[in-house]
Amino acid sequence: MKVLCAVDGSEFSQWAIEAIGALGRSALSSVTLLHVADTRHLKAVGAPHVATYRGAKAALEKSGEEILRHAANRLEVALSQSAIRPRTVVRTLLQQGSPTSTIVQRAAQERSDLIVIGTRGLSDIKGFLLGSIAKKVASLANCPVLVVKQPMKSAQRILLAVDESKYSRRAVKFLRSGILPDTATISIFTSAVTPITDLAARHLSEEQIEKLNEPIMERADALVAKMRNEFIKDGYTVTTEVQLNHVTDTIIKIATFNQPDMLVVGSRGLSTRERLQLGSVSETLLKYAPCSVLIVRGAGT
Repeated sequence: MKVLCAVDGSEFSQWAIEAIGALGRSALSSVTLLHVADTRHLKAVGAPHVATYRGAKAALEKSGEEILRHAANRLEVALSQSAIRPRTVVRTLLQQGSPTSTIVQRAAQERSDLIVIGTRGLSDIKGFLLGSIAKKVASLANCPVLVVKQPMKSAQRILLAVDESKYSRRAVKFLRSGILPDTATISIFTSAVTPITDLAARHLSEEQIEKLNEPIMERADALVAKMRNEFIKDGYTVTTEVQLNHVTDTIIKIATFNQPDMLVVGSRGLSTRERLQLGSVSETLLKYAPCSVLIVRGAGT
């Protein structure tokens, strides 16, 4: 598995690096540490400004090299504490341009299996509307993206939110590819959607409502049971839970109560315009979940 980790020298970059060290088994073949020097606002306008432009650009490059050097040292420490270290190649890469587009494009060029990026985890309306590099990368990347929202020293407690879509199956496949430690505990949750409207519920008895919901719940139980058996075959400890309705609200409540190391959700691929303009379950979870979020998009590994 090839990982691309974006770093900028911040505390949040450190979280991302620690998260890589928390990943498990021997599936991690290489890690590319990428720093993007944002030179978009540097312009050489006229001869008197050329020297200033070149000096500012050189300073950004020097700073980027220093950031990458420190990041590589920290990653070496993080990997030395995990079983994956002997088989992991670490590379550093300094590029210039727009951080978001450069990260996404580089991941595509390298055929990365996973992007890891840290964020300060703004959940307030102002912060979310302003956007962040992590949010945009998670929206635009074609491969799975792990957004690290807090220190993640282990990946032992995993909350996997699923439905009957192929995107959830991809999330299961990705988790089973070796990204998790052997000792991880996986909690699989699904929210069954009732066919009964609020208006209809006023005219039905509890017994009638239960009978109408029964096949929906049975299908949901069968879904999580099948996924549970797949993880059990790999030796993981697994629990399951099924509830009715309120998909995102319930997932966030469960994550808040259980405090997992990582929330995992599958997401359908959207066009660039749709990704930037439309909301989705994964985007809402990325915004409000109290833990790090792994969004699995694309075929995965």
